[in-house]
Formats: sequence, structure tokens, C-alpha cells
Amino acid sequence: MMTKMDETSLQPGAVIGILGGGQLGRMLALAAAELGFACHIYAPEGDNPAFDVAARHTAAPYEDEAALSAFAKDVDVVTYEFENIPDACLEFLVDRVPVRPGVNVLAITQDRISEKTMAVENGVGVPAFAAVNSVADIENAIENIGRPCVLKTRRFGYDGKGQTIIRDGDDLAKCFADIGSQPAILESFVPFDLEVSIVAARDVNGKIVAFDIPENHHENHILATSRVPANISAQAGEMAMDIAVKLATALEYVGVFAVELFVSEGKDGAGPLVLMNEIAPRVHNSGHWTQDACHVSQFEQHIRAVAGLPLADPFRHSDAVMYNLLGQEGAEWGALATKENMCIHLYGKAEAREGRKMGHATQLSKRKD
Repeated sequence: MMTKMDETSLQPGAVIGILGGGQLGRMLALAAAELGFACHIYAPEGDNPAFDVAARHTAAPYEDEAALSAFAKDVDVVTYEFENIPDACLEFLVDRVPVRPGVNVLAITQDRISEKTMAVENGVGVPAFAAVNSVADIENAIENIGRPCVLKTRRFGYDGKGQTIIRDGDDLAKCFADIGSQPAILESFVPFDLEVSIVAARDVNGKIVAFDIPENHHENHILATSRVPANISAQAGEMAMDIAVKLATALEYVGVFAVELFVSEGKDGAGPLVLMNEIAPRVHNSGHWTQDACHVSQFEQHIRAVAGLPLADPFRHSDAVMYNLLGQEGAEWGALATKENMCIHLYGKAEAREGRKMGHATQLSKRKD
């Protein structure tokens, strides 16, 4: 049965503005084009692979109000491909054009203390944590949280940057210096069976749908593989979905988001424990497999949501393993392309640096469940 579109839904030919010129912006722009939309990418000067596939782009600082004003006049809605955007940029834009997800989302998720406090207030379990601004604060917090524990900057950390593990005997002053002696969060170290994420979407009317849950493996704090389906119980999966619904509803979220989770299945009859690690207010690396294994990708789903279109059924038709191609691994795509049922996605980045995400490959297999 056809679903009637809202009168405010964008029509083909509309322009979607995307803040950020990286690979996520690139894949969003490609998905938007499939739906008949044009994209205008806004990002500072640099290696911006999204520029190559967008209808137009602006290379300017996020603080350039003249450039932002021209950008706002050219687009029908604004979204973003990463969360480290200055607050002032979104505050300037939101007075001129719809911004989805909303400005409040970044205000909360850019700060790990605000993020975890919001989660707790909405009934979502998280590791024990404390705000710390000095070595003395860290010493006091460890009295309650114990060791090992994880020290992270409150803002602007990703892929392991801005964090360190504190173990027995570690010099706290050095650990604090290692993260730049910045305002931070101290979290308990959670023993878990596996790391998973739930990638979901919420539309302008509050409907929420989720993709199947991937099991994630990290190397050097960077995602190496995502495997679907994850080896978790049905109960743990339901708990993950409940977390996603609570968070998306509390944030009045519009678009695709991911929640990184720690899962312990429990022993001797105890039920599973599912704790939130972080929220990613955007399409997510652990959702890249959806491009090849689902009826709709996370990128098209996000464009649908921010454009006011109905969400698609995120049905998974295949099992999948997604591999990140980091640094020089990106140059080895030819060998990967010879493997059976392997799908290759390269990001068009000019320089391959150690740990830099140059592309991904997803190997499909027959769905077993």
C-alpha cells in the first residue's frame, strides 16, 4: 500500500545541504542523487571527497557567516556528516533553514558528560562515570570508580583519540597530560562479551525503525570489522532497540543515528546487561554494510528522514562482514575485488595516511536465519 507523503516533504529537485566533506557526506550525496535530490556540501578547505559527487560545494570555515548565509539561501534543509561542528555554525543556520537532526542533538552529544547524563535521565544504563577537570578530581573519582578505568576528553574525541586507560600503578598526572589536560570524563572499565551498535532512524513524525545489529571488532581503537548478524540473544537485541527508542525520543531526533553498546549476556540464569557507550548523531561506520546487504542503506534512510519522506523497510537480505580499509589497505582493493560476493567502496581520498579510512569492503553470504 502506498504511504501518503507529508505536504512538507521535499520534492525531487530540492537541495539538501550537508555540513562536512568526508566520506559520510560523499555517500549521503550519492544516496540523495538516487532519490532525485541535489546536494550542496559545505566544508573547510582540505581533502573533501564529498565535493567530487555533489551538485555544488562551498569551501569555507564554519565560522564564515557570509558563506553560511549564501549556503542557507541555496538549500532546503541542512544535515551534517559528523558531530564536531561549532555550535555557532548551527545556531546561525537554524534561524534560516531547517536543520536535521536538531541543534540540541549536537549540544548534548558533543559533550560526553551531557550525553551520559541525558541517557541516565531517560532510563538507559551506562558505565559509572564522573566529570574530572584536574588530577585531584581523577584521584577522587577513582576512589568510587576503581581501576582499570577510562579517561576521555569531554569533547572532540573519536577513533581512540583523546582517551587513555588508567591501570594499577599508572601515573595519573601523565594520564591527564596524555589527553591534553582537558576537561574530561572518567568511566569505569566495563567487562563485556562483545561490542555492538544499533543503527536506527527516526522520521519527522516520530516513527523509529532499526537495522539488524552488527557485532563490531576494533583494532587500535578504530573499527576494523562489523559482522551481521551479531552473536547476541534476542533479549539483548530487544534491550538495544529499547535504548535506541528512548534516546531518539528524548532527543526528538530526525535522521539516522547509531548507539555503541557493550553487551554481557549473563551467566547462571542472569539476564543480559546492555550498556550505552556513545551516541553517534549521524550515519555510522558500523552501518556501512547496509549499502549491500539491505533493501535500503543507512545513507538513503537518512536522506529520507531529513527530507520528510517515509522511512523504508530496513530488511536485511544477506549476512555480511564489513571491513574498513585503512591507510595503505585502500590500495589493495583490487585483490579484494576478486573475492566472491565482495562489494568495494572507495572514498576518493587523495592521501593514504596510517589509520585513515580510505574505503570499505563488504562480503555478503546467504542469510542463515
